[in-house]
Amino acid sequence: MTKKLMKGNEAIGEAAIAAGAINYFAYPITPQSEVAEYMTWRLPEVGGVFVQAESEVAVGNMLLGAACTGKRVFTTSSSPGISLMMEAMSYMAGDHLPVVIVNITRGGPGLGGILPAQSDYFQAAKAGGHGDYHAIVLAPSSVQEAVDLMILAFDLADNYRTPVIVIGDGMIGQMMESVEFPAKYREPVNPETKDWPLTGAKGRKARVIKSLFLDPKLLEKNSFDLAAKYKVIKEKEVRCELYKVSDKNRLLIAAYGTMARICQTAIDELEDEGISVGLFRPITLFPFPEKEIFRETAKANIRAVLTVEMSMGQMIEDIDRCIKGKKPLDFYGRTGGIVPTPNEVKDKVRQMLAAK
Repeated sequence: MTKKLMKGNEAIGEAAIAAGAINYFAYPITPQSEVAEYMTWRLPEVGGVFVQAESEVAVGNMLLGAACTGKRVFTTSSSPGISLMMEAMSYMAGDHLPVVIVNITRGGPGLGGILPAQSDYFQAAKAGGHGDYHAIVLAPSSVQEAVDLMILAFDLADNYRTPVIVIGDGMIGQMMESVEFPAKYREPVNPETKDWPLTGAKGRKARVIKSLFLDPKLLEKNSFDLAAKYKVIKEKEVRCELYKVSDKNRLLIAAYGTMARICQTAIDELEDEGISVGLFRPITLFPFPEKEIFRETAKANIRAVLTVEMSMGQMIEDIDRCIKGKKPLDFYGRTGGIVPTPNEVKDKVRQMLAAK
């Protein structure tokens, strides 16, 4: 393994190369612009291609066309930029195309600001575009995990022929941490080894990739096929992490991404005070770890559940749905680029426990 000290945005770009993805389409927007800056000089070194489009709408359609060739393709953007790609995202899902989309989120709604936030949860986990579709959503909490999940994202996209979103807030993109990359990078995928890409007929039967079906029965069948795919994904690709979860816990915190790291600090400091709190961290926001969160919250020692987010409360809706009213549920969040501190989380925990 090769270890480097890297900014998150740059590490994300290098991770894509390590996964054999050397076709990148993007439009600059903070707080992820360093990915494009990094790729302008790094991709030519590995024989790759970077096209800066005239807009994020164009990026989405470039991804769609390039993905049809069977090569590993990806983009990076931030909140409003991702919104402009949503039509193409729906098309790519309906076309069963593998693509990786990175969202280094900023505050919102609207243009918002460049500081970190988690207010794009609904957009990612609930499919921000039109129609009956989902994307697999991976949420790293460190630069190293961003590298690991980027590599995984391309494998999942290829395996299920589906868009995969890697979502991280502005802290993930801007922080510098020591990261390791595989000793051997993947070779770019050969489209000829797949049975669906548009590579030219070359003596074989022509292939068609489309999501337009004028016959309603065919359109419904495509939706049924997507639903069957998502069912398999829900069965096989759920990922989460438990931190200091034990039978001593009096309360369970649910948080994801870098907010989970802040909650870990709060949990460690509360432990020094003799207060036992555990952390449930979903790594896949879709598929959401439904059975796992229900199992942990159902334990007799847990008095309540606290969801902590850098938003006005979005993941809390999934937590509420999954725990089925078994335990009281509360929320603490900051938004607009303001990040909850460990002290704020500790104060909220003390307040909840004092009320029980």
